[in-house]
Amino acid sequence: MLERSGAERTRNRLYIMVLQAVGRVLRWKSKKDRERPADQKKTYLDGDVIRAQVTDCDFGALVRLPDAIDHNEWLATHTTTFFNHISLQYSTISEYCTSQTCPSMAIPGTMLHWQDGEKGKKVKLAAPQYVDCVMCSVQRLVTNESIFPTKFGQEFPPAFSTYIQRIFRLCFHVLAHLYHSHFRETVALDLHSHLNSLYVHFVTFALQFSLLPPAELAPLSDLTDALCIPSASSPHHRAPQT
Repeated sequence: MLERSGAERTRNRLYIMVLQAVGRVLRWKSKKDRERPADQKKTYLDGDVIRAQVTDCDFGALVRLPDAIDHNEWLATHTTTFFNHISLQYSTISEYCTSQTCPSMAIPGTMLHWQDGEKGKKVKLAAPQYVDCVMCSVQRLVTNESIFPTKFGQEFPPAFSTYIQRIFRLCFHVLAHLYHSHFRETVALDLHSHLNSLYVHFVTFALQFSLLPPAELAPLSDLTDALCIPSASSPHHRAPQT
């Protein structure tokens, strides 16, 4: 009886040691999975999901400036609309984007640091904190009457295009993170067709009005090509002369 009890204690200790070792391996694997190496398979390029969109309209024609519409008014209206749609799209997966699952603002091929203003210090933030900074920063801009005037007779500021470019750059970061880190959840929620359509519309508009340089779009250049978005050199995607 005593011998059997001693053997059982030994087996139990071995069993606990095995469980602890397995736990360490699983925690290490979970950490490595969260790091998402740049060369891993990009699920957003799979044939079945890349073709999914909620509409097959001509986005190139949709984003062109109508003759009777003011250029800055056209930019302002679309910028606020894109911001609201991207915010809504992110909210659908926000419960999966935590400091544990996304300890950095990862996008394809790189990691982003938050910079408050052009000369601010760059700070590493977890993805949900980074996105929160994006949303707060853009919200302050689009609700600022001196930048986005809403009353008749008010003028847009001389540097209006600079504000628009900053908003588009920050919004693109959120889209890139969605594709890089949360596309599986988006597919599981059956919202990938909405995300694809939003991306095509957003990038087509950005190219039409030269709001994002090629270097900024580079992390998702493979997605842009796969979705057949015309390049900035296309005759239908030239910024209007102002």
